Amino acid sequence: MSGVPVSGAGADPSDGTSEPGRLSPAGRRAAVAAARTGRFDVVVVGGGVTGAGAALDAASRGLSVVLVEAGDLASGTSSRSGKTVHGGLRYLEQLNFSLVAEALRERDLMVRTTAPHLVTPEPFLVPFTTPWERPYIGAGVLLYDLMAAAGRTGGRGGVPHHRHLTRRGALREAPGLAADVVTGAVQYYDGRMDDARHTLAVARTAAALGAHVLSHARVVGVLREGPRVAGVVVEDALRGDRFDVTASVVINAAGVWAADVQAMAGSASFAVRPAKGVHLLVEQGAFDSRTGLLARAEDSVIILRRWFGHWLLGTTDTTYTGDRRAPTVEQADVDYLLRNVNRYLGRPLSRSDVLGAFAGLRPLLAPVTRDAATTSALSRDHTVVTEPAGMVTVVGGKYTTYRRMARDAVDAAGCELGRALPPSPTAEMPLLGAAGWRAVGNRVPRLAAEHGVPADHVHRMLHRYGAELPAVLAPVRDDPALGRPLRGAEGYLPVEFRYAVTHEGAATLSDVLTRRTHLVIERTDGGTAAAPAVAALLAPLLGWDETRQAREVAEHRAEVERDRTALASAGPAPIDLR
Repeated sequence: MSGVPVSGAGADPSDGTSEPGRLSPAGRRAAVAAARTGRFDVVVVGGGVTGAGAALDAASRGLSVVLVEAGDLASGTSSRSGKTVHGGLRYLEQLNFSLVAEALRERDLMVRTTAPHLVTPEPFLVPFTTPWERPYIGAGVLLYDLMAAAGRTGGRGGVPHHRHLTRRGALREAPGLAADVVTGAVQYYDGRMDDARHTLAVARTAAALGAHVLSHARVVGVLREGPRVAGVVVEDALRGDRFDVTASVVINAAGVWAADVQAMAGSASFAVRPAKGVHLLVEQGAFDSRTGLLARAEDSVIILRRWFGHWLLGTTDTTYTGDRRAPTVEQADVDYLLRNVNRYLGRPLSRSDVLGAFAGLRPLLAPVTRDAATTSALSRDHTVVTEPAGMVTVVGGKYTTYRRMARDAVDAAGCELGRALPPSPTAEMPLLGAAGWRAVGNRVPRLAAEHGVPADHVHRMLHRYGAELPAVLAPVRDDPALGRPLRGAEGYLPVEFRYAVTHEGAATLSDVLTRRTHLVIERTDGGTAAAPAVAALLAPLLGWDETRQAREVAEHRAEVERDRTALASAGPAPIDLR
């Protein structure tokens, strides 16, 4: 993406640089000034992956764009997903072939073109416990691979094909399975990702094309010019004021808040039924396996997948009616996940194996003609609504198909603009950090030696930053302390916390500890031990005094305590929040 012109949020005037996609404090100030005074083709509401994708699609097709997000980028559903890019094997049972085919095309596109540094092929084992499962499940997995192959272009693949395994073969791949339960298995592949960082890469790529990206900017009203929507009223949480953003079209990609945003412009013409999905992060040594696991649960499927040195277990799928800003993990959610996965394991998982947990909400369209018995029965297809005039709402869908959702929303925005837009180029557009990332990977030993940083840290960082890795490490040359981990945050380098603010738009301590890194779920204390030191590191970059640092630490601690109640309420291992 080098050489792409930058404006607004993409550059930091304070140091005279013009780095594509840089989201810095100075860049945000410039973006706010531009949003206050300009008139744009499109304002996108929502900084999840669909909103970020819509901003990227619109900017790549020549439109002027502002993206506004009430919290941090990916702070809602897009950082609380199953962290797997997949076609949706279970949707074949629902005969939703079109959704599966579309998702498989997008999965392979991310693996090979748009985000190969962030999305990598990952094996999953489907265990058999009865004789009839091999022909039934095997046929489904075969169809899955055939549909993926049919959607590929240029003869290039995305992930390896499936294979059948005997009982012995299955136990060789996953010795932690219960030998007296499993009779065989089939192994297939999908993609593993870091969802928060992927969404961030989409938003930053949009910024590199000139989009203005404003996080912590909540929409509190809709502007009108006669019968048409003409923009939004934004409340800036960081500055404490309100301002208007005028635009010819508003793209509403607010997820579980989409109906609320449309209601600001009149009555909502649809309803969103939030479905809560809970995941647990589990110690790597708790399950002996070289492959992930997908197995039947009581009402759907359960997945135990490898995730950056840990296991991620999910998911639940239940109707949710609580506070959409802070869905919580309940004790019943933890019990459900452990009970269902332990049916297949030789050594059962317990709460003492769990490092962290999180809950997210899927924005599912409520059925029009009947109530679904469970949210797992609701459609994962997306819908584009073009009313009232001047507003386009995109809702539903699944993470993997975000690019198609964004394209459809911008196509509709083009109709609202009365303009013939060029075709979307995003299928061929590598996200920031993707172009040249393999060449940077070949330099990992040299980069480690040049910066005095352990090679395992540099290799880990490659799959977070891709081709940006040398720029991330550069400050270590002037300040070697930035290359030495802080106590309580040994999995990361201080230079990564710094980069989160100077380049990645982080504005609060939780932005850094929850989404730019994952200390909140990777440490049993939720990152609270390291929080004061991280806050002190960020303070000069964000202009925090000691009082503000203490407030940031206290707010992060409160979030950790809220999210860990279900883990601390039962089981042999209490959560250490000291």
